[in-house]
Amino acid sequence: MADTKKADQQASPKKTPGHSTSTEAQRARLLARLKAGPVDTITARRELNILMPAARIKELREAGYPIETQRITLIDDHGRNHSGIALYYLRTNPEAGRAAA
Repeated sequence: MADTKKADQQASPKKTPGHSTSTEAQRARLLARLKAGPVDTITARRELNILMPAARIKELREAGYPIETQRITLIDDHGRNHSGIALYYLRTNPEAGRAAA
């Protein structure tokens, strides 16, 4: 009988956060990215593996996160121009800055 060992399941790509397609994992990735700075729809799809970023933004807003949207024009990886792309960013609270001063 052959000794068959299975690969370490901890190394499985299905278990890594960037590969999870659950809405919870997508929201977590998107929120972490927003805390680092603005993110646009194309980047969220390409780099964060989030195919419907607007839906995740809506869910984060409903959870109380102050996310703003600005419409921008971008050129994609194939050199095509796209207008009206959403650029999302966390709104800073000006009151918090004044309280610390």
